[in-house]
Amino acid sequence: MPATNRVEGRNVHIYDAKDPSKSRGGLILTNGITNANFYAMIDILFIFKSTFILRLNDGNTTVPKNRDALQQGNYHIVTTGGWASPLFKKIALFSKLKSRIDTFLVNNEPWLIRTISRSTGARSPEFRDAIRLRDRRCIISGREAVNGFWTSFQAAHIFPLAYKGHWDQYNFCRWITKPPVNGDSINSVQNGLLLRRDIHGLFDSYEVSINPDDNYKIVSFVPDGDDIAGKHLDQRFLDEPDRPVDPLLRWHFRQAVLANMRCAGEPIFEHDFPPGSDMVSEILDGPMAVKRMEFELFSRLAAVQEE
Repeated sequence: MPATNRVEGRNVHIYDAKDPSKSRGGLILTNGITNANFYAMIDILFIFKSTFILRLNDGNTTVPKNRDALQQGNYHIVTTGGWASPLFKKIALFSKLKSRIDTFLVNNEPWLIRTISRSTGARSPEFRDAIRLRDRRCIISGREAVNGFWTSFQAAHIFPLAYKGHWDQYNFCRWITKPPVNGDSINSVQNGLLLRRDIHGLFDSYEVSINPDDNYKIVSFVPDGDDIAGKHLDQRFLDEPDRPVDPLLRWHFRQAVLANMRCAGEPIFEHDFPPGSDMVSEILDGPMAVKRMEFELFSRLAAVQEE
């Protein structure tokens, strides 16, 4: 089956005020997203030469950076002068082409493909058990695991296990203060959440994320059928000394913004392969086939090594 199109259903669209003919990105608006949240998302999506404001629809209504609910519509980025990024300033001064440099650039920060078919085996039992012991409920929906029945729950990595090389290269382990008893720091409880199975899928595909910079608000980038968008993680989470660390939650949120809002958005892949289906052929016939195949293979290799 073809990948889901993240553009479909967008009701918030982003334009450069100097070139309103071309959309620069967009968003499916769900509960809880404020004007201030949207400004922060724009700051992730683009690298600015100068400070900016947003204007709605007709271009005459300036959008304040406040906690009012974001409205549907067309948002125009208007740069206002003054260097917002020292890096952008250095580029301009070095090139001596200030007048020819755009006032902002699309952030090309890598988006890490993340998709695991439902046939993939479990991760580290130690990781799973530590997450269950700490959380005992779906962190996002609040649903409790009653009397040790875990069938509807899964231990999810915030930073994916398949990208351990990326984890090591960029020293993500520097944020981990509680290493696992066995294995690598990527399997620390501070890199995991207990989630309902269906929400785990949404989290892995960056359709749902957590914004640690807005009181741990749950942000849904797709229509919300579970009434979770706009809610906040509970006080039990905040009081837990071994809870997931903010930098990893922040990394996941950035990835979600880039995947869902940048330009045409990244694909959402099929992950349900019934028995007898040709999973390899479906992957190879789909988008980003090589990268996706690498992810699937490394995911399974990591699972085998950790068991």
